[in-house]
Amino acid sequence: MSRIHLFEFEDQKWLPEFIRNYITDFLQFLSNKTAMYKGIVPIIEKGLKESQTNQIIDLASGGGGGLIWLNSELRKSIPDLRILLTDYFPNIPAFEYTQKQAENFDFIKTSVDARNVPENLKGLRTQFLSLHHFKPKDAQQILQNAIDTNSSIAIFEAQERSIPSIVAMIFSPISVLFTAPLIRPFKFDRIIFTYLIPIVPILILWDGVVSSLRTYSVEEMNALIANLNNKEAYNWEVGKVKSGPAKILYLLGTKK
Repeated sequence: MSRIHLFEFEDQKWLPEFIRNYITDFLQFLSNKTAMYKGIVPIIEKGLKESQTNQIIDLASGGGGGLIWLNSELRKSIPDLRILLTDYFPNIPAFEYTQKQAENFDFIKTSVDARNVPENLKGLRTQFLSLHHFKPKDAQQILQNAIDTNSSIAIFEAQERSIPSIVAMIFSPISVLFTAPLIRPFKFDRIIFTYLIPIVPILILWDGVVSSLRTYSVEEMNALIANLNNKEAYNWEVGKVKSGPAKILYLLGTKK
């Protein structure tokens, strides 16, 4: 099916910050508890090694994604790893919670645009479950900005534009109902807007289905790369990797 760029509630500036945070908190919890990123550990290790850096600059971090779990795995081979969390709409409570889990996490409180990252932020740029939020022109700008600043970049998407992926998203509200009391930091309002006024599960259902419809295929990621200036200065790797029961789409670009 063709890519359809419908709107997601999470992207809307008018969405109350605490509701957006509850959505990204859920994604963070799910990513860390299911170890869904197990299959991409070698890809990140490769990106860090080829970039000759021990720092990850995570863009569009949301609630921190699966980085708590990934951090524990990556530090087995990279004990001096550093991870900096950033977002256009930073979820400060989630960032603070993540920072408490390991001393090598840090975060930026102010807004950071993945299309125009401050040049002083040096390291392997990563994006988890976020490239689909950007239209092709903006997604290409993210990659071009990495090239223009001599930065390596690794992008991962855990959903696909496929019927099985969409069906899985349809059942996501069930996961929200089961996990809401377990998410930390605990928020009483989260319980209210999950069970009594079920705004959170409804928005996650919509955004989940739309995320699948927005996701770039391997061919479309390659097309984004093909239109970049000075792309020949980088090694590019695009594909899918099995990670548990799922497959993760990935793009890795490192400077030659």
